[in-house]
Amino acid sequence: MQLAKKAQGEGGSLQIVTNPRVTQTVKLVRLQNFLSLQPSLEAALANLG
Repeated sequence: MQLAKKAQGEGGSLQIVTNPRVTQTVKLVRLQNFLSLQPSLEAALANLG
């Protein structure tokens, strides 16, 4: 969370590559709005541009 806040504060974003199990856990604790979860490295890189 600290890295995500720092990246946003500096005008960037933190792309987190994850799997479905981790994504489900993040959604359970309602952090998906703060973290940019991506299903693959390709998706994360595409989201940067």
